Amino acid sequence: MRIETGLKLGFKDVMIRPKRSTLSSRAQVSLERNFTFLHSKYKWSGVPIMAANMDTVGTFEMAKELAKHKIFTAIHKHYTLEEWKDFVDNSTEDITDFFAVSTGTGAEDSKKLAAIFKQHPQLKFICIDVANGYSEHFVKFVKEARTQYPDKIIMAGNVVTGEMVEELLLAGADIIKVGIGPGSVCTTRVKTGVGYPQLSAIIECADAAHGLGGQIVSDGGCKIPGDIAKAFGGGADFVMLGGMLAGHTESGGKTVEVDGEKFKQFYGMSSETAMNKHVGGVANYRASEGKTVQIPYRGAVENTVQDFLGSLRSTCTYVGASRLKELTKRTTFIRVQEQHNEVFSK
Repeated sequence: MRIETGLKLGFKDVMIRPKRSTLSSRAQVSLERNFTFLHSKYKWSGVPIMAANMDTVGTFEMAKELAKHKIFTAIHKHYTLEEWKDFVDNSTEDITDFFAVSTGTGAEDSKKLAAIFKQHPQLKFICIDVANGYSEHFVKFVKEARTQYPDKIIMAGNVVTGEMVEELLLAGADIIKVGIGPGSVCTTRVKTGVGYPQLSAIIECADAAHGLGGQIVSDGGCKIPGDIAKAFGGGADFVMLGGMLAGHTESGGKTVEVDGEKFKQFYGMSSETAMNKHVGGVANYRASEGKTVQIPYRGAVENTVQDFLGSLRSTCTYVGASRLKELTKRTTFIRVQEQHNEVFSK
């Protein structure tokens, strides 16, 4: 046993200090980034925000809508081959730059992934997603995926420390998913005691990834638009959202009505709800590590997107960053004990 005594920070522990700016309008800020990926060498351009690969968020409908804003969707792994065919064949525009095919690391996952790419070889992105990215089995799967798909962009995770980011990049991943337990419907930290404050995880993992020419995506922990800005300020190349994109028309999950008010279901992918739906229940050797909630129906995701993109542009004007790429260099975090006035919060 050992104890690390260095301070580790989450989004709630800091704010961004304003700086002198020459920008006169939020309209002057560009949120698009350009990336060349480490192994595939593919050049990508877009707004580096992602919808999470949860079946209540990473839907085909969400991908179509977010692509209009050049925003990315990690499409969940539970669609059938027939559903994938219908989605790809009936897309009126080429949006393959803005979604990934998600997969686990089991034998059946591998077969299904191969079948999807055989059916649609033009697809470009793979998201290899497990809760615990520290296993040797996971690293081996990433290596095999790189061998099998040398020209695809591979996103892999989740991890929270620099040494594992480096190992996964060297194994063949281009983008590393960073985050263990920060999600709004994740109970991993409650059930296991394992985790890492998200802002510190971003800072440390980004440093490791950028040293090797890779990228990271901050996955989880964003409650409000300001947290997205903090993630980018800490060095994240992409920011993945779950709860902030749940509850919309384009989101998955059952819609229910209570006393005349509409709600949509949102749950973690390690929750009892998800395991009952996809694998026949919680196995007797494990526990549920997610919860299920009802979110008031929020309408079309378009309005939410406009809100968080406008908020991010505003952050950039407060620190004088004319491009999102400049935000990290222009960010000074100050430690705080309060964030905002909650007198009228529910």
